[in-house]
Amino acid sequence: MHLAYPAVLAALLFCIGLYGVLARRNAILVLMSVELMLNAVNLNLVAFDVWLRDTLHSGQALTLFTIAIAAAEIGIGLAIVLAVYRNRGTSDIDRLRDTAETDDAETLPDSADPDDADTDGTAPTPGRADEKTGKTKKVEATT
Repeated sequence: MHLAYPAVLAALLFCIGLYGVLARRNAILVLMSVELMLNAVNLNLVAFDVWLRDTLHSGQALTLFTIAIAAAEIGIGLAIVLAVYRNRGTSDIDRLRDTAETDDAETLPDSADPDDADTDGTAPTPGRADEKTGKTKKVEATT
């Protein structure tokens, strides 16, 4: 068997997987495209192992390691996608770009401003609602 046939097939599979990673919006389809790319690499490893007639079959051994890593990647990837879906309600990658949670509360510096003092002249307590804005202010705890 010629080496060109499995090499061309692996290149096509890898290109399809790369297109899937770049063009898909659904996170599960992106994970499937990554799996397709890993399978193209596995096909190349086995094809070159057969073509070189390696007595140790190192290409097949590397393929087994790649399959094990791919299984772990899918397990962790699906767990992350399910957790994101439960929290956000979507697995659309374009909608998940803003993963940082925004907080409307402000952080006070170490020394409180005199303008923020209560009517009796004391500094405001952390977590207490500000009368002007109605928002709670956070103070970082330093130990």
